[in-house]
Amino acid sequence: MISVVGIKRLLFMVLCMCHVSSWSQVYSSGKITYERRTNLMKRFNDPRMKRFVTEENKIKTEEFTLTFNDTISYFKPVPTNTVDEMAWMTTKNQYYQFLNEQKQLSILSIFGQDVYIKDSLPMRPWKITESKRIISGYNCRKAIYQKNDSTRIYAWYSTSITTSVGPEGFCGLPGLILGIATEDGGIIYFAKKVEILQNIPSETFKIDAGKNKYFTMLEFKAKIEKEYGNTPWGKRIFVDLFRWL
Repeated sequence: MISVVGIKRLLFMVLCMCHVSSWSQVYSSGKITYERRTNLMKRFNDPRMKRFVTEENKIKTEEFTLTFNDTISYFKPVPTNTVDEMAWMTTKNQYYQFLNEQKQLSILSIFGQDVYIKDSLPMRPWKITESKRIISGYNCRKAIYQKNDSTRIYAWYSTSITTSVGPEGFCGLPGLILGIATEDGGIIYFAKKVEILQNIPSETFKIDAGKNKYFTMLEFKAKIEKEYGNTPWGKRIFVDLFRWL
């Protein structure tokens, strides 16, 4: 006969096993809603911009969603009905990532028009650190990407969501990126809502490119440099377009 103490110990062990099991679950499909905070004063250091950007409106907040499964993801801005006179100050790009094919389709919004860039998934030399934090209830580990001598990008990814994607077309880490930021804090993405979904309709990933021309990344960079590289505002556009790329 099992004693009362034995029964209590057994129940305790069962509860512990259930707890461990719930925390060890991993997922590969769902939808993430990100909040992006852009410090416009850090993004625009031209003195002429002071008439547009003040201490009161320097932080611009926008939302994006990332829908994904283990083969494809789609990152896009969340539309708003609010009139935004400062909408032109931030980018509203879209990204499709085809994981089995190791391909990416970037749709860059430039002067109100969409430019389609189809190329391989970007390969970034991430440095994974021991730093950790919790984002939207998920344990995340910090990774660092040193893009060049002056640009360092931080990412926080969770191995509880195994699909290797993230905002702004970032990928290549052992889990989904729930947070990303430039070193100076000028642009920051953090997941504000995580939805685990099992069956995502295929229409979610439908691409309506029409008869638009496709560029590779090298072709598009060469085009921008040739057409706008000799003007101050053209150089500004170049920096903004390829801040993440």
